[in-house]
Amino acid sequence: MRRTIGIALGDNARGLGTLRFDAQGARENAAFAYDAEWLAAADGFALEPGLPLVAGPQFHRKGRLGSVFHGAIADTEPDGWARRVILRDHAKQRQEARRAGGGGEAGALNALDFLLAVDDASRVGALRFKDESGAFQRAVEDGRRTTPPLIELGMLLSASRAVETNSETVADLQFLRGRGTSLGGLRPKCTVVDSDGRLSIGKFPSVADDRAVTKGEVLALRLAKAAGIDAAECRLVESEGEPVALIRRFDRPDGGGRLMYVSAATMLGVEAEAGEHAYTEIVDALRANGAAPQADTEELWRRIAFSILINNVDDHLRNHGFLHVDRGQWRLAPAFDVNPFPERARELKTWVSEEAGPEATIEALMSVLAYFRIAPARAREILAMVERAVSQWRAVGRGLGMTTPELDQFAEAFEHDQRAAARSASR
Repeated sequence: MRRTIGIALGDNARGLGTLRFDAQGARENAAFAYDAEWLAAADGFALEPGLPLVAGPQFHRKGRLGSVFHGAIADTEPDGWARRVILRDHAKQRQEARRAGGGGEAGALNALDFLLAVDDASRVGALRFKDESGAFQRAVEDGRRTTPPLIELGMLLSASRAVETNSETVADLQFLRGRGTSLGGLRPKCTVVDSDGRLSIGKFPSVADDRAVTKGEVLALRLAKAAGIDAAECRLVESEGEPVALIRRFDRPDGGGRLMYVSAATMLGVEAEAGEHAYTEIVDALRANGAAPQADTEELWRRIAFSILINNVDDHLRNHGFLHVDRGQWRLAPAFDVNPFPERARELKTWVSEEAGPEATIEALMSVLAYFRIAPARAREILAMVERAVSQWRAVGRGLGMTTPELDQFAEAFEHDQRAAARSASR
């Protein structure tokens, strides 16, 4: 199998390059090449540090756990939940074909199949993919909306629950297919158009939840805002009696259009799932590629403090990202996928530094002030603000409609010795 896919940027579909994909059995290869017009343009920029503005094909070496595609392209692939839906849909289609006497013995899905399965309208960031006929992938089917409106949230929730319980129908999968997202993990979710006409991610409760996870995420993002963090806009909505977290997409600005997005893993040129990495590496990337490196470095330090104080320990490099500003200059994307984990050990996925290791402590945070170039007085001011915001977690949670038993389930994430350490260090 050999495919040539055109890559365009933004709503105006400005051409920027070509992706060539080759699959021979289980072996897959991909190469990207910039268009000559993009290379010559005054406002052209590298899609990521690992894809410099040079002529000719650039190949990507696939790691054991990584993608066959360069990071900027791989960041638009479906996440774990969306892949689950795609695989289930593929299996159902094969079953239906066999029942109809059509064989149904199509080969396994390859990396390009997954990449092109995300709807063009809701694909994360600004990259768009055109097939050999010039059609954007994945384009909407005739007679269907590309992204469902908020009024259909109940149907989305029901279909997602069916997938979780292995009871989905062909209709369920057709409804969910392509509506997934790259921003997230294995939890059920779907891209929707909210009541303001804006693209959002609806995150649903899972049948396996033993606490109010969706409420906990909205609580965390509200506290993050109070702590002075640039965090994604969010709210809770009810569907079929269930609380759904509605997270507004920050790659779709108020005035319309699409913003180029890459994950921190892509900015660092690493596989997020392989090896240990540190926030100090993100600082290095900000200094090399940032539009406002010191402001974003301070913002990053504030986010680490917040993660420590709410035990947000799923802070891997795909849960941090960058938005392109202009001509290869990037800013930290708003904080997203921020959750309190009361049952998890207090160890960060992304270390504060190589020396500090995974420990989620205020002592480790204070040890990197010089590297982050933050004055001690400023650090104390930031830490005090973050701790004050986190101290209001019960009041903010009650404002969201959380009951006392629901709040009690999160207590260990918010009430611990690092809160006292933060108060002491901020004096």
